[in-house]
Amino acid sequence: MKLVETQDVNAYEPPAHFGVSCVKIQGEETGLTKFWQGLSTFEADGGADWQYGAGTFGAETEKTYFVVEGEITVENEAGEQFVAGPQASISMLPNEKRKMWVSGGSKAVVLVTITAPNA
Repeated sequence: MKLVETQDVNAYEPPAHFGVSCVKIQGEETGLTKFWQGLSTFEADGGADWQYGAGTFGAETEKTYFVVEGEITVENEAGEQFVAGPQASISMLPNEKRKMWVSGGSKAVVLVTITAPNA
């Protein structure tokens, strides 16, 4: 068991993201081997461009976005849009290409959980 305080974690810059600050709060550093978690704070105009299509970086993992604060919209390749506000989550299976943006007019805080590549 390991307690992690957000002030003690490392920032990271995920590819294809903009207007966001991210910290990795759990993962291999704490002994986890099946998944990792990050906390992303998006500015009102923040988001992420298309990514995670088959054969691209990170495509093989499962992902969830749990909205702590604010509102986000995630769009899949078929054009379906999923809007999540506080206490709602969105799950994505491997190879589900997506883009996302803050849609609530103010910042959004999102807990991101991603399976380890070989989990």
